[in-house]
Amino acid sequence: MLKKSHSIKKVKKYGIDLGERGVYDVRNKLNELTGKEWVYFTNSIWITGYSPTAIENAGLKYRKIHPSPKPPGLLKDIILFFTKSNSLILDPFAGVGGTLIGAAMAGGNRKAIGIELEPKYYDAYKKACLSECIEIMPMIIDDSLNMMNYKLIAEEEFDLIIADPPYSNMMNKVRTGQKAKLNGEKLATPYTDYQEDLGNLNRERYLEKLKKIMHLASTRLKNNKYLVVFCKDFQPEKDNPNILHADIIYLLSEIPRLQYKGMRIWHDQAMSLYPFGYPYSFVMNQIHQYVLIFRKE
Repeated sequence: MLKKSHSIKKVKKYGIDLGERGVYDVRNKLNELTGKEWVYFTNSIWITGYSPTAIENAGLKYRKIHPSPKPPGLLKDIILFFTKSNSLILDPFAGVGGTLIGAAMAGGNRKAIGIELEPKYYDAYKKACLSECIEIMPMIIDDSLNMMNYKLIAEEEFDLIIADPPYSNMMNKVRTGQKAKLNGEKLATPYTDYQEDLGNLNRERYLEKLKKIMHLASTRLKNNKYLVVFCKDFQPEKDNPNILHADIIYLLSEIPRLQYKGMRIWHDQAMSLYPFGYPYSFVMNQIHQYVLIFRKE
């Protein structure tokens, strides 16, 4: 939120000088960032390294029961770019509440609503908020396909949708090779035991259900507002390059009025490296994820 200050002064016709932050253009209808801050976010490579105790990782000791919790600080930055104060955000795959915490951290009276299939993740989210004195925002416990059964969704219009769905059945695969040797752990780590969970579906059924959910969510998105989806590719196989992020781009581009606008590649420096394939063949350490950006035209 733009705050009044004795140091604020107008620059030319539309600019407001915010000091070290740069110049804010009053014609900016998307967010409350200056040109300098805007440019940083449009960098296609995004490198972070949040420590487990960093404020950007608020409540991690509770949220880490989830196989892949996103740092709330990361979600906060997305929210600050794609919304103004008093905005409403929807997360159809809320998990342990990273988006909801990110909205609270972003300030400006932003609110978020989550949908999550697994009740224990909501409990972890509440514990994280209580431990950090963060506002607890509503989370619906249900399959996201049922979102229109709830007034919180059906009677609202959202300024931003952030989705971090399971990446098909990636977490259902038994660990092998170097990861299993170094961690002493070969068990799969599925998100839930529910058959309808996206993380328990094969690729074909996963893509079909993901499209239905995102189509429903997009009907509640305001015009000219954005939908952001996280994705990670599988390792290539003999008969399948497994480029999941490309499949999702083409799939969601089939949704009426939803247009793909580009991506950011998020490099998480907290990820460990393993000698995959050594000493026989090249196997990639995938320490990045794709942040896919769509706009409702």
